[in-house]
Amino acid sequence: MKIQDILSQDCVWVEKNALPKKKLLEKMSHLAAEKTGLSEAVILDALVERERLGTTGIGRGVALPHSPVSGLKKIFCAFVKTVPVDFEATDKKPVKFLFLLLVPPNAGADHLKALAKLSRLLRNEDVLAAFEKSELPKELYKTITTNDTDE
Repeated sequence: MKIQDILSQDCVWVEKNALPKKKLLEKMSHLAAEKTGLSEAVILDALVERERLGTTGIGRGVALPHSPVSGLKKIFCAFVKTVPVDFEATDKKPVKFLFLLLVPPNAGADHLKALAKLSRLLRNEDVLAAFEKSELPKELYKTITTNDTDE
């Protein structure tokens, strides 16, 4: 699986407004609903429920909100660079980079493979430094896709 198989350039954006966690999840849910044809409320409910289980803010300014979503036919991914937001991350630091990952309920191993691939990318200090410098979605997308490894 390559990241560009699940993430298209039009699902990458830069959020310049300071939004609280819930509003950011709402905005991501709205984009996902537009792209998947599913209900924004269903997507948001799935993400909020997942956050209740424990934060998806994994530290170092990164969050990976993810959830199975009923009715979804294939894995959906989006990426946002935002002004720092309190995402209740494990290291208590604000989050600036978020990958949204939605999967069909029966995705199983593919869900785990996608999470692992995104996690590997987000552990790369060069990638995070490039994200810091980039202000255009196409630059962010290029950084993501050119650093997608098959490890």
